Amino acid sequence: MTQKSLKEIVKEEYKRCAVDPVHFMRKYCIIQHPTKGKMFFNLYPFQEDTLTDLKDHRYNIILKSRQLGISTLSAGYALWCMLFKSDYNVLVIATKQDVAKNLVTKVRVMHDNLPSWLKGKSVEDNKLSLRFKNGSQIKAISSKGDAGRSEALSLLVMDEAAFIDRIDEIWTAAQQTLATGGGAIMLSTPNGTGNLFHKTWNDAMSGGRFNAVKLHWTVHPERDQVWRDEQTQLLGEKAASQECDCDFISSGHTVVDGPIIQWYEQTYIQEPKEKRGFDGNYWLWDYPNYTKAYAIVADVARGDGADYSAFHVLEIESMTQVAEYKGKIGTTEYGNMLVTIATEWNNALLVIENANIGWAVLQIAIDKGYENLYYSYKQDAYIDEDVHLAKNYDLKNKSQKVPGFSTTSRTRPLIISKIETYFREKSPIIRSKRLTDELYVFIWNGQRAEAQRGYNDDLIMAFGIALWVRDTALRLHQQGMDLSRKAIGHLGKSSGMYTGNGNQNNTWQMQAGKDKEDLNWLLD
Repeated sequence: MTQKSLKEIVKEEYKRCAVDPVHFMRKYCIIQHPTKGKMFFNLYPFQEDTLTDLKDHRYNIILKSRQLGISTLSAGYALWCMLFKSDYNVLVIATKQDVAKNLVTKVRVMHDNLPSWLKGKSVEDNKLSLRFKNGSQIKAISSKGDAGRSEALSLLVMDEAAFIDRIDEIWTAAQQTLATGGGAIMLSTPNGTGNLFHKTWNDAMSGGRFNAVKLHWTVHPERDQVWRDEQTQLLGEKAASQECDCDFISSGHTVVDGPIIQWYEQTYIQEPKEKRGFDGNYWLWDYPNYTKAYAIVADVARGDGADYSAFHVLEIESMTQVAEYKGKIGTTEYGNMLVTIATEWNNALLVIENANIGWAVLQIAIDKGYENLYYSYKQDAYIDEDVHLAKNYDLKNKSQKVPGFSTTSRTRPLIISKIETYFREKSPIIRSKRLTDELYVFIWNGQRAEAQRGYNDDLIMAFGIALWVRDTALRLHQQGMDLSRKAIGHLGKSSGMYTGNGNQNNTWQMQAGKDKEDLNWLLD
């Protein structure tokens, strides 16, 4: 038996690396460890399995715990593809350009430390890109709406995909470039629910086109419960659930806690009894009950096509959502629609948000003579209902008021507070899946509550205004009744006064012989 020449051994080893990325990375890839310096990437079994998944499936979504080396693994896989395939174009998109650049750097470190017979000849090498003579390249860019639109992509890597702004737009833009055979890797820890990463994961779990890989913290052979407890102490329980447990519901910074939204979905959410309108977007769960009072609260689209016009029909006493609309509709049509529907719902209190184009919709309601239109007070600009109560505003004097509801920098936090409070107490009854979908992506961005970029909060804001108006309208109505009672009481000889704790020296009772006759019926 003749001994193999060095050339033959190298040739066989090259062929083995070309068909087996696990062998390639385990034996030849060196990484830059943050504390240990340069070292071979000694793959754990879960990393080998993940690498095999990347090779065997065109689309992969990886839901992962923190610090499992999956970004590095993706870099190694990208390098393997670039070396052994011609004209292989890899695009890395992350939350920030520096994050995307870091993955390119991992590729460069691995490549620079390969044996000469494995290396590709570099024809372009800078901080954001690396290109070989065989036409293969990798490039890092930040997240922009048109990211990947003009790229002929072989592989799209979305690092920390759940945190990328406008990822829906990025994914849509990339579809055409991937249609000819390209693939994608979405990898991330969870960041709440309702975003593209969460939806794609759920779709993958239901048999969609993405292969789903879940890497819980327990897959790492060197981690135990002591490590997990340390993460809780270090990060807090909520962040630890996100970073370690792959928990969508506990992760993120939703204004309404994920478990509460989930409770609503399990308890109340249902398909509407009827879908009406030219677009089928007017949904009804109940029909008008002429013994009940309703409010319709409408948010008007800005007119730039980016958001929707939306309204809720709320049964006032029980805070029950009985109908809803969300759609794209012209100003005139929307105004006519609101007046018609408000009339059908027992001449409901019609509340129209008066910012921007909302004034045009309000004018239609005014021109049509709709009487039960909500007015807000000019003074105090809706600081809160307690101010109105303290001012003893005349409920019927419209000279003090302007039509519609004003959402301002002072009123918006009050609306958000109503949303937080009432949903935490599980008081409103909502039926709409469209509304819970918005709640999943309605998050705290610093100190401001708003929809994640690329999503809408039209239904949420309309519902928050509905809750605020419901409380305020009822309390102002009660204030008006109390003031009326006081006024009538001053006409009598008694010094008694109505109080919310019952009547002492009750002015609403008249002496009739030895008995007292209750006069409260006069107020009914």
